[in-house]
Amino acid sequence: MGTKKPTWSHYFETRKANILDIEKFRRFALFVPFIQKNGEWHILFEVRAQNVPQPGDVCFPGGKVDADDPTEKDAAIRELCEELGVKKSNVHLIGELDYMLTAFGLILYPYIGVLDEDASFNINQDEVKEIFTVPLSALKKMEPKKHHVYLKVKPEDEFPFHLIPNGENYEWRTGVVNEQFYGYDGYTIWGLTARILTHVLEEIELSENN
Repeated sequence: MGTKKPTWSHYFETRKANILDIEKFRRFALFVPFIQKNGEWHILFEVRAQNVPQPGDVCFPGGKVDADDPTEKDAAIRELCEELGVKKSNVHLIGELDYMLTAFGLILYPYIGVLDEDASFNINQDEVKEIFTVPLSALKKMEPKKHHVYLKVKPEDEFPFHLIPNGENYEWRTGVVNEQFYGYDGYTIWGLTARILTHVLEEIELSENN
């Protein structure tokens, strides 16, 4: 006599896994833009304007995935065009990068692509203070400085400590964010931008070695 299965077993046999509670994450998409200058590939970066979150930070073009964006890829291209003021016809998406889940309820979908060398820029001053480029050859030679940000647990005042083992002495899991810092021509590239940049450089190196 075989093992009897629950009535709901077929549901799980055909179910595809996803990220738990993914619907609660805020979705953002960004574009890592390459452009040729004098025959050499550069990566283009933005500096955030003063009236947006994290003013003065260096970042890639990108932003929140809107409800009317067909895909995360479309959101990345839309944000790039809106922020840099370039025509969509001057944007050529190459492919996907690994997405990121952050400790702050954000899921990030990064893409990599190329801008036409003769693309005309009209940056959105409300979001972007300035843009600059860094030669890929220079970035390949850099070793980012590394520092740690430690995350602490702070339960709310009404947290029911009496319901958990050891109460207020419960041994909470903690976390650490491994921050990286790149410096170029007076600009500091750090945070999620630096992590994505490292990922891009690692993938390019991998492609060149295959």
